[in-house]
Amino acid sequence: MALGDKIQNAAQDIAGKAKEVIGDKTDNENLEAEGHKDQASASVKKTGEDVKDVFKS
Repeated sequence: MALGDKIQNAAQDIAGKAKEVIGDKTDNENLEAEGHKDQASASVKKTGEDVKDVFKS
């Protein structure tokens, strides 16, 4: 996994967590759901990159 991809996935995960917390605190269900979606997307991307790394070795 390229370092840039790792940083980008981590940033997306952090942004998702922030959206989730802000959405929860402000009772904004759409923002909270968007945060969950961002975290899930980052997780899927990380898993895909991890699988690629296994086959590169």
